[in-house]
Amino acid sequence: QVQLVESGGGLVQPGGSLRLSCAASGLTFSSYVMSWYRQGPGKERELVAAITSGRGSTVYADSVKGRFTISSDNAKNTMFLQMNSLKAEDTAVYYCNAHRTFSSGSYSRNYNYWGQGTQVTVSS
Repeated sequence: QVQLVESGGGLVQPGGSLRLSCAASGLTFSSYVMSWYRQGPGKERELVAAITSGRGSTVYADSVKGRFTISSDNAKNTMFLQMNSLKAEDTAVYYCNAHRTFSSGSYSRNYNYWGQGTQVTVSS
């Protein structure tokens, strides 16, 4: 079965850094778009960053541009999120996501998987 396991969350002071990891198993890692989402208290889940299956392109939410960096190690089936200059508003549960659209002729199938989430708390 598919499993996405996040790690690296914790408590950090404003201005500090954390590095999140997402270890994937049960899927062909290189076939999936990998993304980080987060959900803060009383807020909707939002996209933080994504990296394409070919790993040649990345996208970031405006709120994290210049501070966060998404990357992956395909050989280890692992995705990372380097978070620098953390702010209180970055406090949230961070989720790993894997998404794939499989197409054959005129037909397609969508695959979407989520990790359990890891808590990031930015506070002094």
